[in-house]
Amino acid sequence: MPHKEIPGKVTEMPFAESKLENIDKAMLNYIDGILNLSVTMAEGFKKVPVIWSSAERAYQVKREDGIRDKSGALIMPLITVDRTSVVKDPGNKGTIQANILPVNDAKGGSIQVARRIKQDKTSNFMNTKSKRKRGQLNFPSLKQNKVVYETISIPIPVYVTITYSVVIRTEYQQQMNELITSFITSPGGINYIILKDGEHHRYEGFIQQDYSFNNNLSNFSNEERKFETTIQIEVLGYVFGSGENQDQPKMVIRESAVEIKIARERTVLADELEYKNGQFYGLPGINPRDHEE
Repeated sequence: MPHKEIPGKVTEMPFAESKLENIDKAMLNYIDGILNLSVTMAEGFKKVPVIWSSAERAYQVKREDGIRDKSGALIMPLITVDRTSVVKDPGNKGTIQANILPVNDAKGGSIQVARRIKQDKTSNFMNTKSKRKRGQLNFPSLKQNKVVYETISIPIPVYVTITYSVVIRTEYQQQMNELITSFITSPGGINYIILKDGEHHRYEGFIQQDYSFNNNLSNFSNEERKFETTIQIEVLGYVFGSGENQDQPKMVIRESAVEIKIARERTVLADELEYKNGQFYGLPGINPRDHEE
């Protein structure tokens, strides 16, 4: 869903929760979309298929159409991606160091992420004050002291370190060189990368410096020649909420209270009713004394 940009005003962006699936999607987008790797084949310069190895079986069968031959063997070159570990480090808390508990009500919500003026209700208070003091609506000189704010809160983000294993398989050394060169040179002189899931979330990734090779050239066996390289990528991500198991909403919208009134219990205390021209009832011309027995 694209965000709405208003010239000269704050950009409004739709709320999107961050789950483990979002981080997986960001990793897959980086390899299959950002790097967009291709190699030289007999048919020419062609894109290398990227497969998420831990996908559901039914989905994987549909996606693997064209990457296996008639005997069921994988057609190389091929790149597979797999999530190998998830670590929740209490020392990695991002910008929020304290553990902020959610509000103890049906809505919840821990941290405030946005606030804006509730225009319609603030206007109602202003018009009521203007009508009472000036006899007309929208009187410009009155100072507005009753401003209704709308605040948006979300659960506190929990930061995790996720390790992904990227395995590259080729038949020829030249193809392997072309593919791993992109992983080496794409971050420049560092190993830092930015991952995006396409839903306004950004994660930090670090390509590990060791590239593990597993080739079968040295054993001189009858096996099919294979070049295999494993690359480890660590991603610093964040998740909030409990997904489908959370009863409370992922995003909470609350309105501020601008006035608190406590009514006097006149019947219990037997106070003298204050009236003048029927103002106690709010209806001019009605005298409360007329209703006394």
